[in-house]
Amino acid sequence: MATDSPDLAAGAPYYGTQPPAEKVAAIRAPLMLHYAEMDENIDKGIPAFEAALKAANKRYSVFIYPGTQHAFNNDTGAARYNKAASDLAFGRTLAFFKENLGVPKAV
Repeated sequence: MATDSPDLAAGAPYYGTQPPAEKVAAIRAPLMLHYAEMDENIDKGIPAFEAALKAANKRYSVFIYPGTQHAFNNDTGAARYNKAASDLAFGRTLAFFKENLGVPKAV
């Protein structure tokens, strides 16, 4: 979404596959990237994605949650859910959106 949506104001994907390096230049939004430590298939793309983000001078942060598996934030899947990592990622995400999107004004 970040590569194809120029109006995106901020993005915080959780353990998602990375876009092709040639599309990274199109990213305009700051990104907060959340990954599981034990997610070999997804994690193998992190180094190239991070290199492309750096080369394109994009604003981003990467968090890899120790001891977690893909879907660590999904509380309906007891085998993979990690409450501590989920709570930490969610808190970081809320702070990131608050910083980048602001707080909605009261109506």
